[in-house]
Amino acid sequence: MFVLLVYLHVKPEHLDEFRQATLEKCAQQPEGAGRRALRCHPGNRRPTRFALVEAYRSREGLARHREAAHYQAWAAKVADWLAEPRSRTTYDGVDPSDAEW
Repeated sequence: MFVLLVYLHVKPEHLDEFRQATLEKCAQQPEGAGRRALRCHPGNRRPTRFALVEAYRSREGLARHREAAHYQAWAAKVADWLAEPRSRTTYDGVDPSDAEW
């Protein structure tokens, strides 16, 4: 399993638009890809910071995701709403094993 964490810092004036666009992108994920929810908790001290957690069977799966129309549309839409460029960290997952995935 290949895990990707994407960190985003959104301009405060674009929070609602960013949340909506990201929820729409997640709703367009292929069946079985998993859905993500954006939550903003009362008292959150960093309401403009987001982390998207994505897990793929392989690095090739991530490459296919980046080629998908729904991802490319989202990336283009949110680009000007970010206070700084996206950053990411990748990991090799250990649980579940590839055979259990």
